[in-house]
Amino acid sequence: MDMRTRVSEALKSAMKAKDQRRLSALRLINAAIKDRDIAKRGDGSDEGVGDDDILMILGKMVKQRQDSVHAYEEGGRLELAEREREEIEVIEEFLPKQLDDEEIAAAIDKAVKSTGADSIRDMGKVMGALKSKYTGQMDFGRVGPMVKERLAT
Repeated sequence: MDMRTRVSEALKSAMKAKDQRRLSALRLINAAIKDRDIAKRGDGSDEGVGDDDILMILGKMVKQRQDSVHAYEEGGRLELAEREREEIEVIEEFLPKQLDDEEIAAAIDKAVKSTGADSIRDMGKVMGALKSKYTGQMDFGRVGPMVKERLAT
C-alpha cells in the first residue's frame, strides 16, 4: 500500500474513532502532501508526489515539531510541547524504522565505498547516495557531521 493510501485509511479510521488529536495530525499530513502536489503541478508535472517525496515531507514535519517542542519547553509552554509530541508520534507511524548509530555508520561506510569518495570534496556525492537510499530512516542534519568526520580521516 502506498503512503498516500495509508494516510487516507488512517484518516478515515481516526474519523470513525472520533480521535480528534490524531485526526488533526493526519489532516496536517494530508495538507502538506496536497501542498506539494500543487507545487509540483505548478512545475508542469501532471502526476502527484511519490512515496519518496512523502517520506521527505514527513521527515521535515517531524523536524519542525521537534524544534517547536524545544522552543515550547524553553518558554514554559509544556501543554503545547506535549501536543507537538503527540503529532510527532502520529507522523512517525508512517516513517520507516529509524536507523541506530551503528547502522548509520555502516550505511556511511557503504556509501563512501560505493561512491569512491576519498576527501571532504566528495561529501555531496556521499550525502546524495545516503538520501536516495535512506530517506526517512535517518536525520541528515545529524548524519552530515558524521560523513564529514569519516571523510576527514
